Order: sequence, then C-alpha cells, then structure tokens
Amino acid sequence: MAVKESKADKAQTRMKRKPAAAQSQAAKPESEEKWLRVRLIRSVIGRPQKQREVVKGLGLRKMNSEVIRKDCPEIWGMIRKVNHLVKVEMMEKK
Repeated sequence: MAVKESKADKAQTRMKRKPAAAQSQAAKPESEEKWLRVRLIRSVIGRPQKQREVVKGLGLRKMNSEVIRKDCPEIWGMIRKVNHLVKVEMMEKK
C-alpha cells in the first residue's frame, strides 16, 4: 500500500532538488544580460494551432507587435518554431 506524502513533505523535497544550472546562472553579473526584440511580421491566420500557441507564448498578439524577451535557450527554441513569422533583433541591457 502506498503512503501519501503531505504537502509539507512535497515542498521540502522540491526545495532540496535545485538543478546545478540554476545555481550557475545566478552567479552571472547583471551587466552582461542580453535581450531580444521579437516582432510578428506575418499573420498567424491559416497557420497550424501549434504555431499560433508558440506566437501567443512569446507574447505577440497582432501583426507588427513587439516584445522584449531575455536571451535564453527557451526563447530561441520558440523563435525557431516560428522563424518564418517573426523578426528578431539583439539588444544590450542599458
């Protein structure tokens, strides 16, 4: 018979398991942060539902709308899925 874990036990377990990647990212200096300006240049009308969801996940709504996102692998993965719909510019944090 399985024993159910309480909410407190689950919270403690989550707090103990922090990935090493998250700890190394915290050590980076703030001045070197890079940002991406993403602009929707093509319509999502007639596109597959997955692509519409990715565009929405990036925070883009209408054509020519822009968002500024942190330069990270997750965002680049989303951009690669819809690279034919968006335009990307690199920015430096000022």
